[in-house]
Amino acid sequence: MPAGARDRSLPDAPRGNLVDQLAPAAARPFLRLARIDRPIGWWLLLLPCWWSAALAAIAAGRAYPDPFHCALFLVGAVAMRGAGSTYNDLVDRDLDGRVERTRNRPLPSGQVSVRAAIAFVLLQCLVGLLVLVQFNAFAIAAGFASVGIVLLYPFMKRVFWMPQIVLGLAFAWGGLMGWAALFGSLAAAPVLLYLAAVAWTVGYDTIYALQDIEDDEVAGIKSSARLFGARVRGGVAACYGLTLGLLAAALWLAGAGLPALLGLAAFGAHLAWQVARLGPADGRMALRLFRSNRDAGLILFAALALDAWV
Repeated sequence: MPAGARDRSLPDAPRGNLVDQLAPAAARPFLRLARIDRPIGWWLLLLPCWWSAALAAIAAGRAYPDPFHCALFLVGAVAMRGAGSTYNDLVDRDLDGRVERTRNRPLPSGQVSVRAAIAFVLLQCLVGLLVLVQFNAFAIAAGFASVGIVLLYPFMKRVFWMPQIVLGLAFAWGGLMGWAALFGSLAAAPVLLYLAAVAWTVGYDTIYALQDIEDDEVAGIKSSARLFGARVRGGVAACYGLTLGLLAAALWLAGAGLPALLGLAAFGAHLAWQVARLGPADGRMALRLFRSNRDAGLILFAALALDAWV
């Protein structure tokens, strides 16, 4: 940590998180770069992987999603969420310094040097690579195919009013990977699941962006929250409605039964609750609703796993 830089917890990290409480002071800035203090990110990256693995189990007539694959997806999600976040912070370090919520991040605040952050990205990518090569050749190729989207995303907020779409294309990639890992190929069902996860990501990240809407306007950062403006509730509702429609089609094509459909209904009810509670000017509620998508995603995964078992 550079001389004079203070250890700073971040405003969107849960209070009492393990990084702030237990990690050595020298490690905290790097753990914050990787978002270890904010686990919601890797949960949201992981859940489409698990959905896809469970959907593949249903289609293949297996009793449960492959446990080894699910464990690999967990490790890979943590590593690649960290790598992507560190890369994003490197690209955005000047913009982050102009936004209240992000100005104390390790790079704009001087807690981590650019050279150290680059080395940290490479280390996390190595972990992700070691995970990826455990799968079949088709899944390995599919994993590499996502790299371009990941590299592109941080630049989109400068030129594109819906950068959340590009984020969704990257974050939802696991919707393809679980199926590819089991079958060594793709089909219409996982593609629809992937598109559903893209729409879900656009919805929940629009909610997340409400925290920064005023600072983003000053800094010239584009977002779906700014684009929707006073119609943000309708915009999120449209994204979530598209999510449910695409998921229903994916389940039908995979031959899912009643447990999966009931889980989809419960997932939809959770999304409807988010829309009902959403307020464009309430940043604290926006963060709470954004985080609640982990629970929504786990409800759907549990239902898909139960459907495979039944």
